[in-house]
Amino acid sequence: MISGWLCSRRTGALTLIVVIGLSTTIHSSQARSETCSLPSQHAGVTFPVERVEAHWTCRLQAIVGNYTTAGKVGPIRTGLPESLYRNLLDRPPLAAALINRLDLGLYKSEARGPDRFWSHDGEGTEGIVQLVYQDRTSRIYYLEGSHDSRLLPHMTGKAVVFLRMNSVKDANGMEAMDSTMVSYTKLDNRILSGLVSLLRPLIGGTVTRKLGKGVETVNRLSHLMRQHPDRVLFEAMDPPALPDDDVAFLKHALENLPHSSSATPSRTISP
Repeated sequence: MISGWLCSRRTGALTLIVVIGLSTTIHSSQARSETCSLPSQHAGVTFPVERVEAHWTCRLQAIVGNYTTAGKVGPIRTGLPESLYRNLLDRPPLAAALINRLDLGLYKSEARGPDRFWSHDGEGTEGIVQLVYQDRTSRIYYLEGSHDSRLLPHMTGKAVVFLRMNSVKDANGMEAMDSTMVSYTKLDNRILSGLVSLLRPLIGGTVTRKLGKGVETVNRLSHLMRQHPDRVLFEAMDPPALPDDDVAFLKHALENLPHSSSATPSRTISP
């Protein structure tokens, strides 16, 4: 679950990312299409950009090569095993529905085509999230969206998010996931882009709060799944019940999810 532009964010990645007001230095090799190229290394993390389809390379390069803001978040730890974490990333509407039904947040998400979702974080940020590439440890997303708030002017823009995932064991010996996100955002409004040096502190603070809230929401969901699986399943089946395939997936996941006396606190891990 990717918050801000991407739904937790999920969540971590189940959250939405609006804009990142941090500077990022990039040193990398290049993956090239006929006319466009993408760096393979982002904030010290290498991604298999050579596997991105050529028609996407140009769209991503237009943002990565001319970004308004860029930044890195993580590694961030979430108390879910790899299989469940990855499946929730693949099912943003399910993750958002559970978060809402369990009173953890106001996220919304709807499928808009293969690997394409509309998401809203309930706090003024909404957009379309398109999965461009995935393998076991990496994902690359393309986003288009908008953000409204009292402190910032109405903003629209596009973003590229690189997600790296690693399966680890937490302090209790339970499976968990460490996630690192590198994002590039390009605002549509040239005037706002020109004022980015003035807006960056405010934008950066907004993003930090949204990402922090998204990660904590995902971790609270993982805690309830481990400690109160019956309640999670009840909320999923409470009329109107979630789609049959989501309920079947959730039943299987909860039956096979190891339980512990405490959940893994969501936290940023020092490299």
